[in-house]
Amino acid sequence: MIVLGSTSEVAQAFVEKALQEGEKFEKIYLFTSNKETTERFARHIDVKFLQQSEVVEIDLMKEIDYNTFDHVSSNVLFCAVGYLGEGTEEGLYDNRNTERIININYSKLVPVINYFAQKFESRRSGTIIGLSSVAGDRGRQSNFIYGSAKAAFTAYLSGLRNYLFDKKVHVLTIKPGFMATKMTEGLPLNPKLTATPRQAADCIYKAFKKQKNVAYVLPVWSIIMMIIRNIPEFIFKKLKL
Repeated sequence: MIVLGSTSEVAQAFVEKALQEGEKFEKIYLFTSNKETTERFARHIDVKFLQQSEVVEIDLMKEIDYNTFDHVSSNVLFCAVGYLGEGTEEGLYDNRNTERIININYSKLVPVINYFAQKFESRRSGTIIGLSSVAGDRGRQSNFIYGSAKAAFTAYLSGLRNYLFDKKVHVLTIKPGFMATKMTEGLPLNPKLTATPRQAADCIYKAFKKQKNVAYVLPVWSIIMMIIRNIPEFIFKKLKL
């Protein structure tokens, strides 16, 4: 398995869930920009599950040498890369913040997934799991830069799923709502609408095994976002969401 964003609590919870369920991986490739933290997780799954892994350094904000990934081979790619950024008005007009949000969540990420998607296509097998966000379902003033990047990522996964369908490669889009992770630490999240990484991992694993196309981590978010998507624009633009 290839894991992009392997310091993510959700990614690590999914890896553990898959191993607990008896999934067998010759090797798990843990892609990360934080080698030290990821190596601790690699040691953890080695001790707990006797799972061999390899930590692969990658920084989406720097030029990537794809030749260093030639040896990486897998049948499952799990992408939990994400960057919320600063959502305040000051953050909105901070171009460095805006560029980082767009680059990490979409523009620098897509070529990496494409690189491995081509390998999957050539073998005519595999599953790509991408964590997008409910924020991409409709732009809202509270986080529309992040939401726009996630909307682009959702559209990319949809198109990739369509393209790879007859190549026998499945693409699963996951749409978490509020998540209790480092990325959202300190935010006032409604506990009834917030999932833990373990809850998310359970949902994602079930969707993976059932080969679903799109899955919301908490089902209530599909209802919430359906309502938000269908609010007429002349009303929606006046709302504080």
